[in-house]
Amino acid sequence: MLDVKLTTFLKVTETKNFTRAAEALALTQPAVSQHIKQLESELGVKLFIRAENGLKLSRDGEIVYKYAQRLHSVYQNMLQALVDERTNTTHLTIGITHTAESNAIAEVLAKFSAAHGGMRITMITDTINNLYSKLKTYELDLAIAEGTVPASGFNSLLLDTDCLVLAVANNHPLAKKSMVTINELKHEKMIIRLPDSGTRNLFVSHLESNNMSINDFNVVLEVDNVATIKELIRHGFGVSILAKSVCLNEIRKGKLTALPVENLSMMRQINLIYHKSFENVALLRDLVKTYNDTMQVYNSAT
Repeated sequence: MLDVKLTTFLKVTETKNFTRAAEALALTQPAVSQHIKQLESELGVKLFIRAENGLKLSRDGEIVYKYAQRLHSVYQNMLQALVDERTNTTHLTIGITHTAESNAIAEVLAKFSAAHGGMRITMITDTINNLYSKLKTYELDLAIAEGTVPASGFNSLLLDTDCLVLAVANNHPLAKKSMVTINELKHEKMIIRLPDSGTRNLFVSHLESNNMSINDFNVVLEVDNVATIKELIRHGFGVSILAKSVCLNEIRKGKLTALPVENLSMMRQINLIYHKSFENVALLRDLVKTYNDTMQVYNSAT
């Protein structure tokens, strides 16, 4: 069983208050205080400091929290694995980015689950940085993400390559062109992803390599949700730089037009990322095959 003091510590960190943590854990407030004091004594550190809005982790507390999260996730994974063994099921928690959520990835995972009896998949959508953090703490078994893979502690399989394109409405004047120049793009109302988006960061890095900045463009909206951006484009509120993979369905149905931007070859990898300790290699091969088969259908339809 996970040390009860660590469980209490995690709950206090979450609630920033001894009393609320006690209520959530069905303990008395003195018992919570005692758990924290004992943990501080064992580790020889001060875990919390007082702040205006409640308790705040000390620098040592932040280190303890990172590893306590990891221990908690590993313990929960052990319990789930025991349940899976008894019920002859396989449970996977897979993280995807907001970009992946808007392309065929969800369909791939649904097909993969259907093809494997007893398979249960939990899909979590988050930013790339948060997905990597959750992989490190074993909250995720796998992640499907675009861009560079952090080397330490992970293996990866290349699923695909993708590129960023300019997405415009079919009735937009640029839709008649085969490509768009950067100067033409500067005259358009642009809808872009938020700063923590891998899509935006790739676009910005290519601009910087051409001695330009995002501030050189007429950005009218910043939106996190890719599906919302595509709807705004279709209704004529602007254009956007998006991954081509998230536009495939709309391109196939004739709802959007995707164009390359001159001098911006914005290519990136889509990788399946997992811990080096992940043992079921055959499962990974099956997932890659399901992805390839699904994307072949998508690409042939466009």
